[in-house]
Amino acid sequence: MIPIEKIKSLQTEHKELKVDIFDTKKMSDRRYYSKISKRYKILEEILACYEQIVQTEKNIADNKEMLASEDDQEMIELIEDEIKTFEKHIIENTETLNELVAPKDPNDEKDAIIEIRAGTGGDEAALFVADLYRMYTYFSESKKWKQTVISSNPTGVGGFKEIIFSLSGDNVFGSIRFESGVHRVQRVPVTESQGRVHTSAVSVAILPEADDVDVEINDRDIKVDVYRASGNGGQSVNTTDSAVRITHLPTGLVVTCQDEKSQLKNKHKAMKVLRARLLDLEISKQEKERSQLRKLQVGSGDRSAKIRTYNFPQSRVTDHRIGLTSYKLNSILLGDLDEFVDALKLAHKTEMIES
Repeated sequence: MIPIEKIKSLQTEHKELKVDIFDTKKMSDRRYYSKISKRYKILEEILACYEQIVQTEKNIADNKEMLASEDDQEMIELIEDEIKTFEKHIIENTETLNELVAPKDPNDEKDAIIEIRAGTGGDEAALFVADLYRMYTYFSESKKWKQTVISSNPTGVGGFKEIIFSLSGDNVFGSIRFESGVHRVQRVPVTESQGRVHTSAVSVAILPEADDVDVEINDRDIKVDVYRASGNGGQSVNTTDSAVRITHLPTGLVVTCQDEKSQLKNKHKAMKVLRARLLDLEISKQEKERSQLRKLQVGSGDRSAKIRTYNFPQSRVTDHRIGLTSYKLNSILLGDLDEFVDALKLAHKTEMIES
């Protein structure tokens, strides 16, 4: 069934957005314009799919009219075959359309903030943080997403104790939300002379980037401290109080940022991360409530759960939630994540349908 009333509503929304898209005054508000541009692109896809169905139905009607007046048996067979092909296209496009207009998590269209932290394993874990950071960087480049580092804590061996960065583009959070959890690496460390395989762990958190309307933060609920940055950062390190620490008093969440030389820029980045974490807290609470009823596994949001193992000796990557194993470790670390991303999204969709 094609949701006609829904399509009419979307056609109206599309016309209204088209006016805003070409309104130069609206373009000056980057955040709003980015939001309506994404929505406009989604509506374009939905309505293009609907138009294909309408055109195919017209082709079927035209062919049936031709069939009624045709006497040549060979032409009749050709027309009947074409009708069958069109009918197959109708079924396929209707399934696609129903999927496109089905209710989606509103956060899926949001940009994302990724936090990667070293766990057990010392320097080896820190090096794997750098590996995962590069993996997501390559993956984002393949999707033409924009990446911005928000905060980092590099180590002397080329790794990171922690790195936080944002990704902006089309459907970012919806694409990588299931990367959250503990990622294990099994390999021989560079510093290991005896060639023994070690197991280290890294935690990954994928947060939907929150707008002001998503999360309201009162000034009285935060404490802002400024201090002198340490480590890499240029000439202004240890000379100006540019580093910022923000504490959200109601929840106890603490966010720090010192990568920028400007105190104002560091505060802006820290607030961005704080909003994302507060929104993530609310989402996690909702998902836990749903999971108690539905027993959802893939989208449970449990950051302490071991979700994936990267085994270097066997060139093997295994996602433990869906039992998917690939022996293309090198290409995966170069950003070839589509197989895992698509399988996890499908598994989550199946869970939602069956629950």
